[in-house]
Amino acid sequence: MIKLNFKRQMHTPQGKEWLDIDLNIEQGGFVTLYGASGAGKTTFLRILAGLTQPQEGYIEVDGEVWFDSRKGINRVAQQRKTGFVFQENNLFPNMTVRENIEYACRDNNGRSSIDEWIITMGLKGMGGQKPDKISGGQKQRVALIRALISQPKILLLDEPLSDLDTHSRLNLQDEIIKVYQKTGITTILVSHDLSEVFKLSKKVFVIEQGKIGRSGSPQEVFVNNDLSGKFKFTGEIMEIHGDGVLNIVTLSIGNHVTRVVASDEEIAGLAIGAKVIVAAKAFNPLILKA
Repeated sequence: MIKLNFKRQMHTPQGKEWLDIDLNIEQGGFVTLYGASGAGKTTFLRILAGLTQPQEGYIEVDGEVWFDSRKGINRVAQQRKTGFVFQENNLFPNMTVRENIEYACRDNNGRSSIDEWIITMGLKGMGGQKPDKISGGQKQRVALIRALISQPKILLLDEPLSDLDTHSRLNLQDEIIKVYQKTGITTILVSHDLSEVFKLSKKVFVIEQGKIGRSGSPQEVFVNNDLSGKFKFTGEIMEIHGDGVLNIVTLSIGNHVTRVVASDEEIAGLAIGAKVIVAAKAFNPLILKA
């Protein structure tokens, strides 16, 4: 269990605001922090990683106290066993792929698994390449390996896919799912991409005015059950759920999320991330591949 109860004053475009967090996160979970820009999502991750210190509170991970303002406990980042992947990959340009990964190995821990991770992440044969010779998606794969190589207790992902093209983003989402299934590591993601949130996370915490407002599964937090009757729009598939009788397709349309009932024929060949057109047909939504 990760127990978080801390406060940190932030400087935002609206002035000084407090990030006031009080929540528990189950070990082994995959959760997303969601909220407007400047809400404190990145600050949350930095505080957990030990890169930013809160004014007061405590952080406890799996029974270990990482921070306690009253007792004067503040473990440095190197002692916190977190892996951090930033929006910018932050690779050393003068080092090869393998050297970048080796740099993150603590006390030679993890060196024996470097080759396995390079193959697992689809980078076989690229260990000797410099970062400027590989693609953006490949750079983020290296950054992900580097974050995992020392076997951290928590993986922190701060919008690591936001700068990638759609194809690379969807592929790396699949790789993150594989990593999570392989390691079972507690993962905390910051993302503004609703389709990404639905595809990856099991629980969402929405930060509103510095505090956790809504929380729950992506469906519970984002889906509006009030489907309109006359419409035609394009959207992106975030989830397809079938129970043997009905198929429920969850769609992202702009900044909104909705659900549509679809037939087996309509969803044939469709997958998460696919662009579709939803049109009204006598108040019954019809899904067409875009």
